[in-house]
Amino acid sequence: MNGFVPVLVHPSGEPPRLGESLVDEYLRFVAARASANTLLAQMFDLKVFFTVVGKEPLAVTTTDVLAFIEAQRLPRKGNVVRLVDGESGLAASTIKRRLASIAGLFSYLFERGLVEKNPVPRGLSIRSVHSRVRGVPLIRAPRRLPRILSPDEANMLLAALRTERDRAMVTLMLFGGLRRCEVLGLRMADVHPGERRVFVVEGKGGHQRIVPVAATFFEHLGRYLNSERPEVCGSDHVFVVLKRPRRGQRLSAAGVDEILSGARQRAGLVHATCHELRHTCFTRLRESGMALEAIQAQAGHASIESTRIYLHLANDWLVGEYSKAMDSLDGLVVSDPESTK
Repeated sequence: MNGFVPVLVHPSGEPPRLGESLVDEYLRFVAARASANTLLAQMFDLKVFFTVVGKEPLAVTTTDVLAFIEAQRLPRKGNVVRLVDGESGLAASTIKRRLASIAGLFSYLFERGLVEKNPVPRGLSIRSVHSRVRGVPLIRAPRRLPRILSPDEANMLLAALRTERDRAMVTLMLFGGLRRCEVLGLRMADVHPGERRVFVVEGKGGHQRIVPVAATFFEHLGRYLNSERPEVCGSDHVFVVLKRPRRGQRLSAAGVDEILSGARQRAGLVHATCHELRHTCFTRLRESGMALEAIQAQAGHASIESTRIYLHLANDWLVGEYSKAMDSLDGLVVSDPESTK
């Protein structure tokens, strides 16, 4: 079977193609059931995989997948080392995502009867000291607590923003907990100032929700709509480009990242990403006593397990729970065994 070197083709209004019929068919399948961001992520992951493996899908084996994992762990160009864990290869979370994309393709081919099994193993079987066979995941991705902003850092960031549009976007993430893609997907009809709510239509996984947001956001939004947003726009999205040549067009994710990067530099902050603003919102809500189920609804989490991380970020909550437990133990004296002799 001939080798396969993927070449990306992405015509306007059509799903991307990589130049192999089965892969392109799978991408059309993904495009019909997933968001644009998910489609692009899976396309890129598959492009990387087949570039490294150099085989057509039906010729891929488990050995190829394991070799791909090893290749992803090799040092990147330029001797770049991640500050988080000191490793030089790709992050474990990135490799896990790529394996999930690859497994998705071969699950599709398996269901169609084109391959005998999925070459991406679920894990490695090992025998424990008690002679039990158990599975070990291919990639271990430690779950680290996300970074959040202190009140002073949040105020410094807001003060460094230059337009009301930018302040409205940041407060929507900081006080409403919206994702960057949800902020950019917001349309004029989705904003309800009288109810102090926004309607998230383009949520993660296609889920919709209504989110209450603090009055501060609507104050910045009102000033942006009255004095900054062009009267004639090429989009009904709330947040648009203010400068030419794309004035009036929908703001891009790269544009938001550039805005935050400039504000961070002016404020002298070493961190303050869109997702950190979101984490900060839910951490503060949890610290103020908001129930986990309510935070789950606000965040748009499909599982409450994703929300539980804010229990660990909310330091005051943990200290309070510990203090209550210790208060109940007042008067309990643990005797010294030596003193009873």
